[in-house]
Amino acid sequence: MVDAWSGTLVVVSHDLELLEHMEHTAELHDSRLEVFGGPYSEWKQHLEQEQAAATQAARSAQQALKVEQRQRIEAETKLARRERTAKKTQKDGGIPKILAGNRASRAQASAGTMRSTLDDKVDTARAAVDAATRRIRDEEHIHLVLPDPDVPRSRRLAELRDGERTVVVQGPERVALVGPNGAGKSTLVEHLVHGTTGDPDRVGGVLLTDRVGYLPQRLDNLDDAASALANVQAVASGTPAAGIRNQLARLLIRGNAADRPVATLSGGERFRVSLAKLLLADPPAQLLILDEPTNNLDVTSVEQLAEALDGYRGALLIVSHDYEFLSKVGIDVTVELDDAGRIAKHGDGSPS
Repeated sequence: MVDAWSGTLVVVSHDLELLEHMEHTAELHDSRLEVFGGPYSEWKQHLEQEQAAATQAARSAQQALKVEQRQRIEAETKLARRERTAKKTQKDGGIPKILAGNRASRAQASAGTMRSTLDDKVDTARAAVDAATRRIRDEEHIHLVLPDPDVPRSRRLAELRDGERTVVVQGPERVALVGPNGAGKSTLVEHLVHGTTGDPDRVGGVLLTDRVGYLPQRLDNLDDAASALANVQAVASGTPAAGIRNQLARLLIRGNAADRPVATLSGGERFRVSLAKLLLADPPAQLLILDEPTNNLDVTSVEQLAEALDGYRGALLIVSHDYEFLSKVGIDVTVELDDAGRIAKHGDGSPS
């Protein structure tokens, strides 16, 4: 449909597959809008090359600054040595006082000029470092160290049912639940989490472990009046506050942000606090269920979510149509729910 559109089309999306159909990519970054001629993947490659060049330029500028600083120090050492020699010669009476005074004046003027020139070179080199560094984007990454949820391989953690078929989720599998919009994927996981199978002839399921973390599409698992720290402490009372702060910092919730009411945080920060409640719970969840976790996240946040989940060693059940994200988290099994409410396991691996 997009390819067949003959008019002008402006698309705001984090759907990377959709963005591949665009002729131009516009990025708003640091209050600046830049337009690139090409789809998202080409823009991403261009950005990576640009950042690699910027990083190399910053290294070269830093080396040049070190050279100028070293030359400044060496020059100062030489000037000090000349001054000591001149004073010793004058003290020993080797030359008349008038001549010695004239030489000293000229030497001081020459030294001042040299210092000024060298200082200018250092300042110029430092400015070049600052300019090169500003071109490098500060994209932070998440590296969590999470406790082991102790999920033996092949342990049955949940069953998904449609009245005829049953698909078992076992540890520590990473399962993707896919299907068309409106098929009932969210309803299925809600029945699963809340223990209500509904009509026995329709989709539902049963949990086989009580250590389950659930992240719904609406982030209603937070106490907005409490801080990020307090929200996590509510599910991890045995973990010292310092340890929770450290983990929140790894999730990019740092400093005062950890103590502010959750209601005052940005959407991305609220999402990471919700994620922290799942990943840092004590005891650790053996099964995490995420319902369309990337719906309201930008591309960078999606990458950070994948990084956060990388350290989790339990089982995952992820409802998503974002196949790029599913490939990043390393899906082992794909389960499809069709319009008729039938579930099917399509073997191992990410959805195609």
